Amino acid sequence: MVQHKLGTSEYNVRRAECEEGVRALSRKLPEIRALRDVSLEDLESNRVLLTETVYKRCHHVVSENARAREAAAALGTGKVELLSQLMADSHRSLRYDYEVSCPELDIMVSLAMQQKGVLGARMTGGGFGGCTINLVNAVHTDEFKRRVTEQYEAATGYHPNVYICEASQGAEKVKAGILEHGVHSH
Repeated sequence: MVQHKLGTSEYNVRRAECEEGVRALSRKLPEIRALRDVSLEDLESNRVLLTETVYKRCHHVVSENARAREAAAALGTGKVELLSQLMADSHRSLRYDYEVSCPELDIMVSLAMQQKGVLGARMTGGGFGGCTINLVNAVHTDEFKRRVTEQYEAATGYHPNVYICEASQGAEKVKAGILEHGVHSH
């Protein structure tokens, strides 16, 4: 229930910091055009080229891309424990490296992870307020919704909106009537 306004928030600052990182890294590694082109090894071995803040921003994006690839593989092989860890690592990175979380999001993630049937939780979206995504075993969704709503309201004074939905295929590229499936990372 914390509102965010990405146009007037720190969102554009984060983007500029990442662009600064790409410029600095591409001076030494000309094949780099975007952070998607940077491996964790490249980032670590060239850390000296970046300020601490720019390094943290770039570390979040590069490690988040790696986590997205790992999460897709974990979903494909049913490795729920790995998916849970990746979501926790993602939230931690958004909180400490990208610095876009807020106390309310951190509370929601913490409360969610304490609930029966929860497979993973993290903030989602542009940050500075907004939403969390929580993977919950379907048989526990009603209890999850009730308990998280009560506990979050007690902790923050805000009544959250909790939406239960099912995972779906997601966005797909349509080409000449043929669906092409792919994994998206940022």
